[in-house]
Amino acid sequence: MRLIKVLLVLIVLGFAGLTGFAYFGDMTPEPAQVSQPLDLAPADQQPQAAPSTQAGTDGN
Repeated sequence: MRLIKVLLVLIVLGFAGLTGFAYFGDMTPEPAQVSQPLDLAPADQQPQAAPSTQAGTDGN
């Protein structure tokens, strides 16, 4: 009986700690600048479209 009480108290304290962390824990992400170079091709040098296959075939 004593072991059940101790286990119940630990469960209640764990739940209270988890709830407190969810409300008061600082989980905001660190701000970071993200940049990626972008290479734009001129309009007269656009890549050619890939040839299409007939609808409903698997290419065989």
